[in-house]
Amino acid sequence: MSLSATTGNVSSSLIGGQGTYTPEFVVTDSTSAQATQNISIAIDGNNAFLASIFPSTSIFHHRVDAATTNLPVDTSPAAPMYSGYLSATVKPFFGNNSNAPFPNGIPAIEVPYNQADVSVTTTLYQSYFTTGPIPANAPVEGTSNSTGDRHVLVYLEAGNGNDPALYEMWQGIYEGGPWTDSSNALWPDVASNNLTPQGNGTSDAAGLPVAPLLANADEVIGTGTPSAPSGTIQHPIRFTLNHMLNYWVWPATETAGVGSCTATGGDAIPVESLISQSSPPASCTMSGAAGEIYRLKASAATPTCASTSPQAAVIITAFRNYGIILADNGDSGGLIGTPDARWNDNDLSCLTSLTLADFEPVNVSSLMVSDDSGATVP
Repeated sequence: MSLSATTGNVSSSLIGGQGTYTPEFVVTDSTSAQATQNISIAIDGNNAFLASIFPSTSIFHHRVDAATTNLPVDTSPAAPMYSGYLSATVKPFFGNNSNAPFPNGIPAIEVPYNQADVSVTTTLYQSYFTTGPIPANAPVEGTSNSTGDRHVLVYLEAGNGNDPALYEMWQGIYEGGPWTDSSNALWPDVASNNLTPQGNGTSDAAGLPVAPLLANADEVIGTGTPSAPSGTIQHPIRFTLNHMLNYWVWPATETAGVGSCTATGGDAIPVESLISQSSPPASCTMSGAAGEIYRLKASAATPTCASTSPQAAVIITAFRNYGIILADNGDSGGLIGTPDARWNDNDLSCLTSLTLADFEPVNVSSLMVSDDSGATVP
């Protein structure tokens, strides 16, 4: 770990995405008089590894813009976002100090292949692992003091004959050890296209991996600088709606939603099940299926603020080329990324110029090899 005397930023290859902390120090003397002082601790992320999770042939790295892929709009009644959500703006739930005094976003960490396994106890939902290479210093979303989702994302490097793997926890807590969580998920070989089993949750409601679908500053900045980024995001970015539909489409494997759908012929389709984009339901009482990918419409104008908001401009390009993917319930339009001291919160606020009405669902069924694999047709 190193401290820049010029900027005050703390950097390390072991800390993952972090952001800025602004704790308040309180000193009390013998007469009970107090003095307070806020300090700012800015920590740059180190998240380039997130962009290479899963192969380049994965749906998680496939373009969906109509101009280069000819992928059609998904006309299934299950596909559109619910009309009551369309006026919601895109809201970046990540940044530098926009959630002061704690960083804003979901952090991740990369660990070496020989990282020691530790005990993990799951208290509520599904458990893919009871031991894992989760270091004591693994960053927790919102810090361990949070009462929110507290995601913990750990990427295990390949080595010594072992595959690279992704471990994710929801509501992870480490208080003197060991780790506990409310649910967890494991992708034991992220060099493959294997998805989690159908009907099994992960650390998000759609059964998707969280880590490779986050917007992160390393992708955006590329070889440039925070004020002059030159990178690209080459994957859909996870986002939330107030309520998803109670069905999922590929590449999701689960849902936690509302509403029901009816098949052609009038039979009810069992809720909490996979539905097809190529053979869609006849009608649905709600829409916005878990795992649905939405691209920024070609007709949607790029906000004028993008000309002076270069980080947002890179992300808006990703909206057109790779889209956003419905991953969980939450605030409608909530866009999820990593915390990082290199984010410019004022720049990112340009994203709020877009609303969900600027996006359209994409039919990706022609790319699917099988519903258990993220592989796409060549």
